[in-house]
Amino acid sequence: MAPTYPPSTRTLLFALLALACGHTLSTLLRTVPAISLDLMAHDFATSPQKLASLIAVYHLSFAAFQIPVGTAMDRFGVRPVSLCLFLGTILGALASGLATGTTSFVFAQFLIGVSTSGMLMCPMTLAAKQLPPERFGLWSGAILSIGNTGMLLSASPLAYIVEQYGWRSSFLLSAAIGVVIAIAVFALVPKQPAEHKDQSSPLSQMAEVFRLALSRPMRGIIALALVSLASTLVIRGVWGGPWLMDVKGLSRIQAGNQLGLFTLSMIIAPVCTGIIDRRFGHPRLILATGHLLGALCLALVALGGPDGLLSRLFHVEVMPPQFDSVLFVVMGFVVSTHTLLFAMTTQLMGPAMAGRGLAATNLSLFLGTALLQSITGVVATLYGLPDVMMFVAAALATGALTFIVYTKPPSAGGPQTKP
Repeated sequence: MAPTYPPSTRTLLFALLALACGHTLSTLLRTVPAISLDLMAHDFATSPQKLASLIAVYHLSFAAFQIPVGTAMDRFGVRPVSLCLFLGTILGALASGLATGTTSFVFAQFLIGVSTSGMLMCPMTLAAKQLPPERFGLWSGAILSIGNTGMLLSASPLAYIVEQYGWRSSFLLSAAIGVVIAIAVFALVPKQPAEHKDQSSPLSQMAEVFRLALSRPMRGIIALALVSLASTLVIRGVWGGPWLMDVKGLSRIQAGNQLGLFTLSMIIAPVCTGIIDRRFGHPRLILATGHLLGALCLALVALGGPDGLLSRLFHVEVMPPQFDSVLFVVMGFVVSTHTLLFAMTTQLMGPAMAGRGLAATNLSLFLGTALLQSITGVVATLYGLPDVMMFVAAALATGALTFIVYTKPPSAGGPQTKP
């Protein structure tokens, strides 16, 4: 059988850039509530805490469709799947901007969650199938960095748009951006049949994803994935804004500026991580150290809140906002080393299983986000924002320690476990 097209470097570059812009749109839509949660709650006559718990449906639907989308890309190819996802994303953004109450808004968030579920996997899967393993870490970092610019757009620029034109305009603008990116994907991503034909049924392929996620070699990766991205998205996307505005007394635009620095660190980190890993190796050490340091940063943020240990130590009501800004920036950088989880996954799975392997890891990333957002909504209601920060710090530390235990290299001559 003749091989499918081997794209030129330039063709692959433009295809990956177009698909990575889809991930940018996904992160933009995901983090809109951080800067406008109070306004949306006011319009829908509910509390910000309740609305934050309700819109966790976005993350639940996002996680639930990782497996179908991952198997679809292995079965049908990246291009047709990505175009279908863009259509749903555009419709979901329009529905969010036109929502009249919590029910219609939650439905729109569900649609966005389903449709953006593959926006990261599309460029990742194409890269995993077309690039050698030694280059994948750097490219996956670049893809994540491009995608994270969506969070930068949802900081100060979005805060200005929300202040001037209302929160609905942010969703309508996102829909327009989605149309432009979809046209770019249609034009730049070549038609390509699935490279590795699999005659098994879709259900058996989905079952294979679950099997991979629960396999012994993947458990450490999955444990860390459950809390890694979740911690940054829950802080950056939901509670960072209320913390800076309600606890530290910043204006919406000032909070947006602070969150913009947080996001900038998340944009820079994946590329830097890919370069460091390619030059020095030791991804396990990088991941474990980074996530434990991230947990420490969030714990210090909590201790600098009202009546916190650091606040009492320095005889202030709360530590200054600049203190939080530095810790958020450091936390965003060191936890964003999670890009190495994708490289570790592809090394375990190989090209033929790339879509399903990445789906298992991506499922964990966003299932963890959904769970953490729902739980922190309850924590915020019952105990307050400082305890939210401390809870997320504890989750990060637990995930990192579990990762260390399960990814411990086998002893010499010991049994080698395969997924």
